[in-house]
Amino acid sequence: MPRILIVEDEDKLRRALQRGLAEEGYDVVAVADGDDGLARAAAGSFDCVVLDLMLPGRDGLRVLGELRAARVPTPVLILSARGAVEDRVLGLDAGADDYLAKPFSWDELRARLRACLRRSPADASALLRAGGLELDRARRVVGRGPIRVELTVRECELLASLMLRAGQVVSREQLAREVWHDPGAVLTNVIDVYVNYLRKKLDRAGARGAIRTVRGVGYELEA
Repeated sequence: MPRILIVEDEDKLRRALQRGLAEEGYDVVAVADGDDGLARAAAGSFDCVVLDLMLPGRDGLRVLGELRAARVPTPVLILSARGAVEDRVLGLDAGADDYLAKPFSWDELRARLRACLRRSPADASALLRAGGLELDRARRVVGRGPIRVELTVRECELLASLMLRAGQVVSREQLAREVWHDPGAVLTNVIDVYVNYLRKKLDRAGARGAIRTVRGVGYELEA
């Protein structure tokens, strides 16, 4: 039975999430502040953390940052009233695996939670090689030759998706589904923003120009 940690300070929503997910068959623990959430999540005994951003004590971004700095690999799904593209980018760049804005659909929350839980340790530890690059998904490090550059969770997933299809064009729709788990991501510039982030890091790794834009379609990593 997957164990889920909910970190949400709004009493009514926290109780509803705890009750609803328990009815789905999850083992659920719910806390109301960031300090307690960090302490429990850092213990590493959960399969996923559902994290609000505006929390008493440590805020959600600080909780997330400290978890990732401590190399806690537990998937984190941010659930926040801050739904602007800039807020989503900030949360994902801080290490969240997914981001869902409030108000949300219960069915969508369940689907995103299932997607987070599908990220098994075996998948995360795979070493990928393509286009002269080597990606360590467990450590989130990419390199060409002796140069190594660290990636965020989202950058790592984006690069992995492109590397698995090196030499092929990957559509923005595919990336939205596989990396963001949100078909609606194609309606924003979040994919383009992250491709730009990734290109800058690949430049530092000695792989300038590794990602090609195919206008109106998507992106291709050189084989």
